[in-house]
Amino acid sequence: MDETNLRARTLRLLRSAGGAWLALALLLAVCALTSAPFRNPQNLLNIVRQSSYGGIVALGMTFVIVSGGIDLSVGSLFALSGVCALLAGAALPASWPPALSFAVACAAGLAAGLAGGALNGALVAAGGLPPFIATLGTYSIFRSLSLYLADSGTLPATNPLFGRIGGGAPLGIPAPVLALLALTALLDVALALTPFGRHALATGASERVARFSGIRVGRVRFLGYLLTGGLCALSALLFAGRLESISSSNAGLLYELDAIAAVIIGGAAMSGGRGTLRGTLAGVLVLGVVTNILDLWGVNVSLQGCVKGAVIVISVLVQRNARDARAG
Repeated sequence: MDETNLRARTLRLLRSAGGAWLALALLLAVCALTSAPFRNPQNLLNIVRQSSYGGIVALGMTFVIVSGGIDLSVGSLFALSGVCALLAGAALPASWPPALSFAVACAAGLAAGLAGGALNGALVAAGGLPPFIATLGTYSIFRSLSLYLADSGTLPATNPLFGRIGGGAPLGIPAPVLALLALTALLDVALALTPFGRHALATGASERVARFSGIRVGRVRFLGYLLTGGLCALSALLFAGRLESISSSNAGLLYELDAIAAVIIGGAAMSGGRGTLRGTLAGVLVLGVVTNILDLWGVNVSLQGCVKGAVIVISVLVQRNARDARAG
């Protein structure tokens, strides 16, 4: 095998989901060698648990990006969903059974997330707005609504079932982690094997060709945003259960950037048409490990964003080089 072919194959690996998992393995090895506290099993479990909330959001972002879109509103919608759930729970009569109150609160949170996702999808699919502009607008709308509804404060979870579910650990594994792993497996199959998943990939690869093939591009993109909204709500409910509260100002802050970064690190093309959920999971874990080890190394928190930004830039550069090598 000549040097050119070897380089091309290496670059293709690096831009794939396999490359993301390889990067994670190398990162774990470096961190384990340089920090004894990092090797503590409880620390590793905490990394996965803390990453799971943003990770669930990133799964939805994968569908949006592979279909050629982007969603800047996920962090704000996360906060709004959590606020709506806890407000609904607090407004119910105290005489109601806790299970019923919990179900209604969860339904309110999920309804808020789905409504926000539907709004994003309608603006992009029916309104014809560029995804960046549409979700930049709803980013401000959703955050403003969450601040207004919660009086810019933090809402407590009055129902004890929130704490039991969000803080539960079946088989010793935190509930958010189980949810992340189960959703990754389910949605990865959906993206690869269902008509919706194949249509999303085709739409991102070439919208014009997808339309000529009979794919309802608007419907595909609408469903991608709707799915993302639902996952934002689910993640917010688990997050509220873990902390037994939700902050209208800080909940979900910068989740949009972390979600986009995880998807790109996982091998998805920013222009759409390529991506996997298992790759996104690897990207989520890479970001979680990076954040944790920087804390253990004592790196100033104000500089940690520089490292995340560098990771994103390098990932995009690798993708571009791999594309150029393939074209050549």
